[in-house]
Amino acid sequence: MRVALFADAFHEANGVATVSREFASFAERRELPFFSVRGGPKTLVVHHKRSTTVEIKRSRAAFSLDRGLYFDPLLSRYRSWVIAHLRPFAADLVHIMGPGDMGVLGWWVAHCLKIPLVASWHTNLHEYAGRRLEKFLAFLPERRQREISGAVERLSLRACVSFYARARFLLAPNQDMVALLEKRTHRPAFLMAHGVDTEIFSPARCRSRPTTFCIGYVGRLTPEKNVRLLAGLEQRLIDSGHQNFRVLVVGDGSEKEWLQKNLHSGEFPGILHDTALADAFASMDVFVFPSRTDTFGLVLLEALASGVPVVASAETCTRVGVRHGITGFFAAEPNDFADSVLQLMTNESIHSKMRSAAREFACLHTWSAAFEDLYRTYQTGLEAVGLARARM
Repeated sequence: MRVALFADAFHEANGVATVSREFASFAERRELPFFSVRGGPKTLVVHHKRSTTVEIKRSRAAFSLDRGLYFDPLLSRYRSWVIAHLRPFAADLVHIMGPGDMGVLGWWVAHCLKIPLVASWHTNLHEYAGRRLEKFLAFLPERRQREISGAVERLSLRACVSFYARARFLLAPNQDMVALLEKRTHRPAFLMAHGVDTEIFSPARCRSRPTTFCIGYVGRLTPEKNVRLLAGLEQRLIDSGHQNFRVLVVGDGSEKEWLQKNLHSGEFPGILHDTALADAFASMDVFVFPSRTDTFGLVLLEALASGVPVVASAETCTRVGVRHGITGFFAAEPNDFADSVLQLMTNESIHSKMRSAAREFACLHTWSAAFEDLYRTYQTGLEAVGLARARM
């Protein structure tokens, strides 16, 4: 299967970028025919043994969508140039990773070359829009906030669905989103599994464990991540008579300043990459993830691979495969988060068993297995839309 991947994020610190990088690495290791288009510091083309990498420098017209993420409305100026490089590659399909500028470019190129288009859903942009708008509407009554943010969320979802409906078939990281996409777009949709690098993310990276209990969080510090719950968690632990803990908050975003003022035991190293990030995970005793808007929660797998039990919403835990009381805890309310963390803080036997179970579970979810499954899904999807490719 000759795949052309258009990735809206690649070098950045987020889940979509991680999936894109791991996909490119998998194709390179297996020497698969692979054509990758993504943003970069300069525009260039690099040819490898069986793959081609195209990086495009965004113009000064690019505007920020989030920290480190940009949308270039002038990216279409590269359409003919990308087509000229992609045409001889003879791709069996174009896979776009989202509705960003690279995704739009990929859709346009696939349309021009008449190559089947596959689109994967990784981010609930409509929920992000609603949660972030609520922050700016704080001066309004709560009911009015919900009405306006709800309307914006519905309109944003409608726009995203309209874009995704242009693909021949769709991919999503959880079954709920697979069902929603099939219902709203009337296109076939399939599950796209995720994995984790269990060599980088490993409990072996923890050289020594301090006596101070470490509560960890990794991700954007933005309203849709519900990170203010960390301050409430801290207060509940203090109220219960516990103070020998610290909260390690890895990431950046608009909520960082609020957290620095209100999270008294917080440590804020900023955005970490590669081994520094793996070291941070390995130093944690529990990973707390209060977000309810994530389609998967790749950071949960990274925590589990590091031997760190997780505490998150039931929806997020279920999508990743966390087993309540075995590899982590489901938490609905702030008190649930505090009760779960307290169990791990006060019972070393439970904590040790959950550490081992977390690592064991993560080791079953490798990136290689995820992408091998993806190639089978490509075949199934093409067959579903009457574009069967001869099986290799």
